Amino acid sequence: MTPATRGNLSARALRVRERIVRMSVGGGCFIGASLSCADLIVFLYASVLRVAPGTELAADRDYLFLSKGHDVPALYSTLVDFGFFDEARLAHHLSPRDSIYWHPNRAIPGIEFHSGSLGHLPAVAVGVALDIQISGGTNRVFVIVGDGELNEGSVWEAALVAAARKLDNLVLIVDRNEFQANLRTEDLVPLEPIEAKFAAFGWATLRIDGHDFDDMARGFARLPLESGKPTVIIANTVRGKGLASLERRADRWFVALTDDEAAAMINELHGGAEATVMSQTRIVR
Repeated sequence: MTPATRGNLSARALRVRERIVRMSVGGGCFIGASLSCADLIVFLYASVLRVAPGTELAADRDYLFLSKGHDVPALYSTLVDFGFFDEARLAHHLSPRDSIYWHPNRAIPGIEFHSGSLGHLPAVAVGVALDIQISGGTNRVFVIVGDGELNEGSVWEAALVAAARKLDNLVLIVDRNEFQANLRTEDLVPLEPIEAKFAAFGWATLRIDGHDFDDMARGFARLPLESGKPTVIIANTVRGKGLASLERRADRWFVALTDDEAAAMINELHGGAEATVMSQTRIVR
């Protein structure tokens, strides 16, 4: 990857993080997990997905399903950055004036499917990938899940079907930020070794750094990892990435900011002093 490309991706990811912070005002959002997958979603739209404004309904497009739907601020903010809809609509977050709220809504350009209840979209993605396989299409289907979402049995049911039908056009991406809600995953229901578990279910596996664009480029360039097998990519990430005052904090999975607090957070994103005001920020669980 050239320095210019890397710089462009970093600039986009920074803008996405700024928008996520702003969406934490006026009702709050799941900021920690949204920040953890911002780099990953930006990279997918910039370098992987065959979809663009005006082609989001094209028959030969690639699909992206955000199963961890509470991270939709990262997806909405990325869609804005790539021109799918006007940034001004983000100001309507949680307003009855628009369809932009805590989870994906198909009324928003670029959103493929509603999500909210965890564990549902892997099965939807399997269905779409199977339809493409039967139809002889070349589309690829990507679905992003949270690591805590792997506790849902429906994920593993979908994994069994995907392997049985040899869906090598399907890629499951695990946002491995090591938290679910306000607990560490390994302190609740340990997930590791994730690769071994998916391999036992018949999947090709790969682990990458979900904040390193070069590592992402190397990993996604290998798709499909194995002919006749679905792929799982475990992306190691940091909850709250970009804000030292939030990173890896179990109590900052959902926050509601004032305008002043959001301004302090954005200043921190740009290298300013840590927003210590966050220690007083309202927490909603």
